[in-house]
Amino acid sequence: MIQVYTGNGKGKTTAALGLAIRAAGAGLKVYIGQFVKGRHYSELNLLKKIKNIKVKQYGRSCFIKRAPTQADISMAENGLEKVKKIISSKIYDVVILDEINIALKFKLLKFKDITDIIKNAPKNLEIVLTGRYAPLALLKAADLISEVKEIKHYYKKGIRARKGIEF
Repeated sequence: MIQVYTGNGKGKTTAALGLAIRAAGAGLKVYIGQFVKGRHYSELNLLKKIKNIKVKQYGRSCFIKRAPTQADISMAENGLEKVKKIISSKIYDVVILDEINIALKFKLLKFKDITDIIKNAPKNLEIVLTGRYAPLALLKAADLISEVKEIKHYYKKGIRARKGIEF
């Protein structure tokens, strides 16, 4: 099954992490590949303690406020190669590609590479793709789409990201 969590609201990664914890609680093995992200987020403190969840980051830092560099592209491409191996290993029951839609939007990755992964994935594998700007073709391939819509956000009042809430 292919799940996509997209939209301009807060909570896409949070939803995917909730699914990861639920799956791990049921004894499933979960792999989380975080694209674009390279800094420490508080959830990593807990996730590394859960034996059947593995998290790997394929980014240097959040480049949303600057243009991506060749280093950003290389990290995303190398991460995607690792994810292909992870999927073909059939070790994991759930694979989460966090912020993969952002990586596509900023052309760190080629859309065809993502669709190839989806097409060639084992049928019993749950794949979750998160991030704003999910391409229409990806939405068409999905079995489940959740759109997180921003209605109101305290960021617009000048409240900055808070440890334990946003990171």
